[in-house]
Order: sequence, then structure tokens, then C-alpha cells
Amino acid sequence: MPNLISLAARLFSVVTGLTVVFVLSLDPTQSYAQLPWPDKNGPTFDGRALEEEARGLPTAWDEKSGQNVAWKIPIEGQGHSSPVVGEGRVWVTSATVDGKKQLVYVIDAATGDVLHHKVVFENANPEPLGNEINTYASPSPVLEPGAAYVHFGSYGTARLDAETGDIVWQNRSLPARHFRGPGSSPVLFEDLLILTFDGIDQQYLAALNKETGELVWRTDRSTDYQDLGPDGKPRGDGDYRKAFSTPGLVKVAGRTQVVSVGARAAFGYDARTGEEIWTVLHDDYNAAPRPVFYENLAILSTGSRGSAMMAVRLDETTRGNVTDTHVVWERSQGVPRLTSPALVGERLYSLYDNGVLYCLNAATGEEMQHVRLGGNYTAAPVVANGLIYCCNEGGRTSVVSIEEGKIVAQNTLEEGQRATPAIAGGALYLRTYGHLYKIAAAP
Repeated sequence: MPNLISLAARLFSVVTGLTVVFVLSLDPTQSYAQLPWPDKNGPTFDGRALEEEARGLPTAWDEKSGQNVAWKIPIEGQGHSSPVVGEGRVWVTSATVDGKKQLVYVIDAATGDVLHHKVVFENANPEPLGNEINTYASPSPVLEPGAAYVHFGSYGTARLDAETGDIVWQNRSLPARHFRGPGSSPVLFEDLLILTFDGIDQQYLAALNKETGELVWRTDRSTDYQDLGPDGKPRGDGDYRKAFSTPGLVKVAGRTQVVSVGARAAFGYDARTGEEIWTVLHDDYNAAPRPVFYENLAILSTGSRGSAMMAVRLDETTRGNVTDTHVVWERSQGVPRLTSPALVGERLYSLYDNGVLYCLNAATGEEMQHVRLGGNYTAAPVVANGLIYCCNEGGRTSVVSIEEGKIVAQNTLEEGQRATPAIAGGALYLRTYGHLYKIAAAP
């Protein structure tokens, strides 16, 4: 049973007399805003489905009886990349277990027919993953009308034609030793495709021209990792320099920033030029959750060692090292190490690895309630119709009521999953270890 802790909502304001921060969660000037689920965390990048896309979404399904299972198709190889949906098609990437082939599937959303299934990259000697959690296809695609962008870390990035599936361009010129496998997904901004490389040997962000695939800017992390041994080399072969986080976009004083969490530090960069604007230091590495934005706060999760969540105030004064001046709140309890949080108004939903869903006040970081779901979680929660859908690694999806703060349904598939679900056209798309499902109410 959920253990609920009621807290009064607190008014939070920062009076600075400076320019108001506007969040680019759903900017109508961006072409991807026209699509139902163009990104691993949805159209608003914080786990929320559009109202018109969530109508009729079921809360119950059963694989044995076929209840509300519209279709199920096998996916070759393995991958933890999330499905993305646009223009009536579902896009999923995958890879062979040995990493020698990296593939893309394009599936008709209505029928489940495979429209395109092709190898995008081949690798003669891929670096061993070194763990059982990651895959060679963990970064998720991103869509805009007419185009899909697939990314496999240093193994390559490509633009595909959304109609034909043909490869428009490829870029394999951005190096990094991922060591544990790639994880950061690409982000679109105007005419740029922004990529993150936090390997053991190199750590940087890069922006490609989305029309040509050519490099526009590259910015190396300025982090002091404090990991050098007596021999002057990084301890653990640079393992403590890794991160897997996908960046967020936010507009501060008329300037769009890329907010990116790396090992030992988080940064704000100018999205157009890559210029570093600010940094916040932290003690962790392996950062995976994506930043979300509430009012003038960037809410960050720092990694897997000490795993903290912090809110950084963004305004015209947020420049340079702001660790001691702009961190509004910080907490270490109930902080996700792997799952990106979901934001609903002032409510921040943080899903801990062991299956506790925390509801936090986004302005203060204080706990409002929590619900025990059970199981282990890598997939991020998604929100639709006042409900939160949480999929665990054992194949069970718990549906939690936001208003009541309790579980209203639980459904189990034959396989588990680590990929975040997608919501589009009144359907839930679940990518398990070996299949892709469409969960939708029967006509």
C-alpha cells in the first residue's frame, strides 16, 4: 500500500528584477512540436503526453487473452532505446548482441507492419560493453516532419528520410571510448542536432548541421575530475568520467541553453555556439536522468555514486561556477540513478531504481507523497490523463493516479523492459527486451 505524506503546496518565488525564464518544452517554432512523441521523453521532454494523443489510452491489458494488445512484433537483436512516433510511424533502433550491426526499424503504427528494417552501421571490432545493463543501441532516435535522426554514440549518427527510410547522411567522425556502451540521446535545436559524448577518454558536446551532418561546434568539458592517481593517469582508466545523460533545452534571458549533466559537474551551454555559460560541481559520475525545468529552475540528477538531485536557479546572473550561489535545493533521498523524472505542474515524479515513486514539490524539493510499486526500474515514467505509467524490468506496468496517489492498475507482459514507453494516438508503445507492443483499446 502506498505511504502518503501530505504537504501543503508552498509558494516559491525569486525576486530578482531580471528577465523571466521561458522553458522550451514545447516551442511551436520547432518542427518536432507537430509530432505526437518525437523524443524519448515525449513532445515536452518531461514525460507528458499531449492531451489529444492520450485520449482513450487503456489502463488494463492482458497478453494471454489479447485484451487491448493491438499488435506485437519481434525486434532483432537488443537495445534499450525508446520508440518514437510521428507521421503514422514508430521508429526503433536495435543492435546485434556483439555490436557488429546497428539497425533501425520503421513500423506502421496502425497495423504493426514493418515498413523498413535496415542496417545503418557495421562495426568490425566494437568495444566490449563491460556490463550486462547497457547495449549497443541505447540512445533513442529523435524525429521531425520528414526526417529521423538515429545515434549510436561514437559508432555513428545518421539522418534518414521519414518516408523511404533511406539514409540521407552519416557521420562517424566523432570519437569517444564509451567503455560501458553509449547512452546519451540526440537533441534537435533549430538547424542543429546536438550530441553528447562522455567517454573515458574524451568528454564533450557537439552540434551537427542537421541538413548535412557536418560539425558546427564542439565544446569539451572543462571539468576537473579529481581522479588522477600517483602515476598521473585517471583512476579506473577514466571510468569515473563517464555519463549517459541526454541534455535539456531552456531559454534564459532570450538565449537558448543546452543544460547537460556530466560526471562531477553539470553545465549550461549556448545552444547556437556551444559556449560554456555556467557550471555546477557535484560528486557523482554515470549521470543518466535528463534535466527538467520548472519556472526558473533546472532540476538535475547527478549520477550513481552519491546520487543527488538539485535545482539550479537560472537567470542573467547564472554565469561561471554557481555551485555556491544558485543551487536552490538539493536532496539525496528518493533520487533516481537511471530514470528521468516526469513533471506535472509543480509535482516532480522521481522513480527510484527499487520501485518507489516519489512525488516532490518542484519548487522546494520536499516530498509530497510516495508510492511503493515494487521491482527494478530503468525506464522513465510517462504521464497521461492524470495517470503515471511506470514499467519495470520484470515486464510489469503500474498505473498510478496522480489525484489519489495510489496504484489503480498493474499489467504484466511476458518480457521485461528498460526502454521508456511512447504515447501517441490513444496507444501506449512498449519496447520489451525482444518485442514492440502497441497497447490500445479495441475499436
